[in-house]
Amino acid sequence: MDYLSDLVALGFTEYEGKVYLALLKESPANGYQLSKKTGVPRSMVYEALGRLHARGAVLKSGDERSTIYRPLPPEQLLERYERQHQQLINNLRDSLLGIYDSQMEESLWTISGQEASFSYVTQMIANGKNEIYLVLDDFALNKLRNEIMTACRQGIQVGALLTGNGELQCGQVSYHPPAESELQGLENMLVVVVDGKECLIANLNLDMMATITTNRNLVLISRQFVWMELFAQRIYERLSPAMLELLDESDRQILQNFSTRV
Repeated sequence: MDYLSDLVALGFTEYEGKVYLALLKESPANGYQLSKKTGVPRSMVYEALGRLHARGAVLKSGDERSTIYRPLPPEQLLERYERQHQQLINNLRDSLLGIYDSQMEESLWTISGQEASFSYVTQMIANGKNEIYLVLDDFALNKLRNEIMTACRQGIQVGALLTGNGELQCGQVSYHPPAESELQGLENMLVVVVDGKECLIANLNLDMMATITTNRNLVLISRQFVWMELFAQRIYERLSPAMLELLDESDRQILQNFSTRV
């Protein structure tokens, strides 16, 4: 594990990170010893130690001629950073929401990256009030299962069209026929429509990019697609064998595929 990179991400400089890690392994130590262990120039070691001490990340003892240092225990350091970052986030949330104009208009917007896209979807689902329609493969289902189940428990109507083999005990669930999924390009596709107001569509590849819109017509088309697939499932479950025989062979095969999972 690259501890140094993680410390830099937390706000340490590279030299500060090297010094702190060295002290974790062996302390107390003076600046000369730390310079030899880390390869950091002596003048830079003392600068790093000064900054670390000023931030309370290391403790020192002795006078200027014989100063030794030891690290603040990691659990104390990280707990303090966690509190500070949480307070910063809370302050920013209050401040930024006060200046944010949430009107999205009706344009098409994109968001890049798997983590960012699923974070956006999670928030969409959490903000749902009445209904949520989804198209999910197994990967997306596993990523969003907890949020979907929470929505169900809150009484939100959930309709899910699954293109994989995963189980979802929530709302109305339909399994899209694999052949039809391939034909319609639904494999690895994620669709989320919330309250008939906002829609997200994404292809679940490594370079995932999601398209988001509140355009009324596009949202309606996306919602209607999922709704019709679920409707066809409900109708098929009520058709008798005799009624199925009245259909054309191709239509009958499509309906019968609704009950088949591979």
